[in-house]
Amino acid sequence: QVQLVESGGGLVQAGDSLRLSCAASGPTLAFSTVAMGWFRRAPGKEREFVAGITWNGGRTNYTDAVKGRFTISRDNREKKVYLQMNSLKPEDTAVYYCALKWNPVVTVPVMSNEYNYWGQGTQVTVSS
Repeated sequence: QVQLVESGGGLVQAGDSLRLSCAASGPTLAFSTVAMGWFRRAPGKEREFVAGITWNGGRTNYTDAVKGRFTISRDNREKKVYLQMNSLKPEDTAVYYCALKWNPVVTVPVMSNEYNYWGQGTQVTVSS
């Protein structure tokens, strides 16, 4: 089993920054072999892909709405993935989830059904 625990959410004003963290754990987890992603679900909307990163950090991918503002990174020794969010906008308000996909891949998975494990989510609220 794998557990993912997100942290770092909160209430901020437009233009502010937040850094989300996701800590992964599990007795058989080889974190350096998995792809990681961040998704979000805004009120009244479906969950959507935000950013993803391959097993070694060699490739990243972002949804167009966050390109140039958000940065995904990972620390394989700490078994953590991060989402640095700058220039936040009210439309970024959502519950943010991290997700894990088994096995190394050469491209970043962007579909939620490609991921095997999910965290409980952390709320990000951006006021105008």
